[in-house]
Amino acid sequence: MTLIGNWSYPTNIRFGTGRISELAESCHAIGISRPLLVTDRGLAALPLTSRILNLLEAGGLGRACFSDVDPNPNELNLLAGIEAYHASGHDGVVALGGGSGLDLGKTVAFMQGQSRPVWDFEDIGDYWTRANADRIAPIIAVPTTAGTGSEVGRASVLTNSKTHSKKIIFHPKILPSIVICDPELTIGMPPAITAGTGLDAFAHCVEAFSSPNYHPMSQGIALEGMRLVKEYLPRAFADGSDLEARAHMMSAAAMGATAFQKGLGAIHAMSHPIGARFGTHHGTTNAVCMPSVLALNAPAISKKFETVSDYLGIKGGFEGFCEFVQTLNDSLGIPRHLADLGVTEAAIPGLVQDALSDPSCNGNPVQLNPENLALLFRSAM
Repeated sequence: MTLIGNWSYPTNIRFGTGRISELAESCHAIGISRPLLVTDRGLAALPLTSRILNLLEAGGLGRACFSDVDPNPNELNLLAGIEAYHASGHDGVVALGGGSGLDLGKTVAFMQGQSRPVWDFEDIGDYWTRANADRIAPIIAVPTTAGTGSEVGRASVLTNSKTHSKKIIFHPKILPSIVICDPELTIGMPPAITAGTGLDAFAHCVEAFSSPNYHPMSQGIALEGMRLVKEYLPRAFADGSDLEARAHMMSAAAMGATAFQKGLGAIHAMSHPIGARFGTHHGTTNAVCMPSVLALNAPAISKKFETVSDYLGIKGGFEGFCEFVQTLNDSLGIPRHLADLGVTEAAIPGLVQDALSDPSCNGNPVQLNPENLALLFRSAM
């Protein structure tokens, strides 16, 4: 099978090894002549970023880069990015990296033309209609990890540096116009990041499939996304140079983020405040939370997950699926408890409060409340 394709769901995706060479042409295709490359500090220091800046420069697009991006990006990073965008008269953003670089880049493109504060566009009701859609700059997304799927998302996650809470900023036009998914760009991911990001993609698929909302297209994508993670994440973890495994994991990441249009749930409602308060890796936190959330949701999803187990070749129905999840976590070196990530019992009341205000709650198949969320956090500790 040839792992190459041009896809338009949910946006224009240029998928395949070596396709980063099409970056300059992609900018020209959507009218970007002075792009600002936005990435995180760690990635900015690597040869990959220099290579991408060289591609932009060779295409007559300059080599401007902004990298003041924290692992959990906040509004201070955003304001600095907007200042850099305006200082040199940029007309579009190339967002490069994992979730932090992609989310911050998308939000810079969104907010550089808005007059209201970013928190006015939180993913609540129709808040997104407050934005001036004509002032949103074009975006090209280039993922370097296989997990968040932010490259195909209509939202960004931003941490409020004052309240230490994560907020989802949403607008349909935050969706990048072109995505370049080049599996070669993920070759350098260390095993721990490969595991954490891959399990983030898995969590997206699991929660999308669990959600009671109606979206059969997302349901099917989530199911196949879980299969790809099951088959190829262990391979990518064991051998980072396995390009076939890297390619399939990059697909699974985009599929997970496409699928969760159907909804997320308690896993993300828990992991967002944990990440904001304790600075944990998002995908790893999702993986630690997943067994406890599956147990909570069992009455609502156990029959549904018999289909998943059959499709994935897992014996034992829902119980077999839960056993597989824990075994997969263990095989990838994922800690079993939130306490292993530095989470404290004293923080649970605040975490519960933040989780209840997270929009991910709305997609959980069991209604979340202060009591069962407190039990969830304690169970995962």
